[in-house]
Amino acid sequence: MHMQPSAKIFSGTGSQHLTQQICQRYGIQPGKITIQRFSDGEIQPVFNESVRGDVVFLVQSTYAPADNIMELLLMIDAARRASAWKIVAVLPYYGYARQDRKDKPRVAIGSKLVANMLVAAGADRVITMDLHAPQIQGYFDIPVDHLDSSAVFIPYITQLRLENLTFAAPDVGATNRIREIASYFEAEMVICDKHRKRANEIASMVVIGDVANKDIVIIDDICDTAGTLAKAASLLKEKGARSVRALVTHPVLSGKAYENIEASVLEELVVCDTIPLQKESPKIQVISVAELFAIAIRNAYENKSINNLFIHSQRRDK
Repeated sequence: MHMQPSAKIFSGTGSQHLTQQICQRYGIQPGKITIQRFSDGEIQPVFNESVRGDVVFLVQSTYAPADNIMELLLMIDAARRASAWKIVAVLPYYGYARQDRKDKPRVAIGSKLVANMLVAAGADRVITMDLHAPQIQGYFDIPVDHLDSSAVFIPYITQLRLENLTFAAPDVGATNRIREIASYFEAEMVICDKHRKRANEIASMVVIGDVANKDIVIIDDICDTAGTLAKAASLLKEKGARSVRALVTHPVLSGKAYENIEASVLEELVVCDTIPLQKESPKIQVISVAELFAIAIRNAYENKSINNLFIHSQRRDK
């Protein structure tokens, strides 16, 4: 008699809290795995239970990226060699996604290299959220479920009941993402156009659109040093915005990010728990995406569609 394969969810060291939350909502215990480290830092994951014939979900965000990526690759390899039936790499945050094209000569396309490595290690499917560039899905020759944080951001924005709601794209690259949410709320949008000297450093920024007396919501996928965000917020305030807040999916928050956020004119920064926060901040709120990932994992396991997770694609009730 053919047995239905079991679903098992394991966590890498980068996503333990989120995996606990996902498993709680899914209704199973996290799988038993030990991540051993040699004295020189070499990583060796060991599954402490059988995965033979199972559908194995390996949850690991690849921030502080090199170790977390290597650990995930080794987990995939270990699962494949332990005869898992299907291996799904769950990357709530996909590191190296900012390196998605050759925008200058002699640079790597890091996000394509990471995709190649995941497939070479033995992943059968990838589940991720808010890729820096949606076309990264096309770097894979395996299925990619690309979740969208607007499923948790839209309810949050709705309950704020802002009077003159206007959305702001922190740069031209974010306009498509913002346009979809703005049209859901039938709200206006403006664009902060920035010119960079080099990565993480802005030379100049201008606002395209009218923000006078508006309650601005900036939406973006990554907050790294928070330099762009702080600069955009103060520029919007200068131009007469009544309030400015930001909703950002992935709180990378490196360098002086926490100081930049606390010193900024932002009312609040709302982030998802795709990356654990290094410390608390009075200005930073966290919304969990565990429910979204639990549903996506269940539907992948049961071969069901995940279309109902994209609420901005549904018509807003009047």
